[in-house]
Amino acid sequence: MGDRIRVLVADDQEMIRDGLVSLLSAAGDIEVVGEARDGRAAVELARTLHPDVVVMDIRMPVLDGLAATAEIMGERTPDTPGSGPRVLILTTFDLDEYVYEALGTGASGFLLKDAPAADLIAGVRVVAGGEALLAPSVTRRLIGDFARRRRHERPRPDVLAGLTPRELDVLRLVARGLSNAEIAAELFLAEQTVKTHVGHVLGKLALRDRTQAVVYAYENGLAG
Repeated sequence: MGDRIRVLVADDQEMIRDGLVSLLSAAGDIEVVGEARDGRAAVELARTLHPDVVVMDIRMPVLDGLAATAEIMGERTPDTPGSGPRVLILTTFDLDEYVYEALGTGASGFLLKDAPAADLIAGVRVVAGGEALLAPSVTRRLIGDFARRRRHERPRPDVLAGLTPRELDVLRLVARGLSNAEIAAELFLAEQTVKTHVGHVLGKLALRDRTQAVVYAYENGLAG
């Protein structure tokens, strides 16, 4: 990611799309590099424009936002977990199943359209920085429920044995929704050290981002 966050906006309603573009473009560190009016166009533009973040509506023609997100995330390079765009789901619908599906597709964030404008700008920055973002109205119970739906009765995978005790500590705190700065304060570490630990955890567990790390932690009994 360069000095400015490159954003692709996908929404089928022109008025809303124009508003989102204007809002994001007014932020000095964000550059809107493209607009899509349906999910298929969003996938194609993500391939050619290589944005850092895709702001994705759910209900769109041709291909809905969740299916488009699944395609975009499916094209990320397996051996480099941080590669490719991150997706911030933006919707008017605050329904559990949308949150579950958004998490399942690999989206990094979920924000409601009626959120304050500042929340959208902050959300783009958070997601671009590799953090997970859920709307305040979307409680952590949803993440736990989502993970339990996917969890099978099984012992912890051997891959967890490859994590150091400190990396396990970091993973547990990531699962609690703490930022790198908050984890650093909790563990009395430098923030850069925490960032390094998070990178090691994602790499060792073959996870795309922090959102997947949260779900993984719930699935494997590392969060309550």
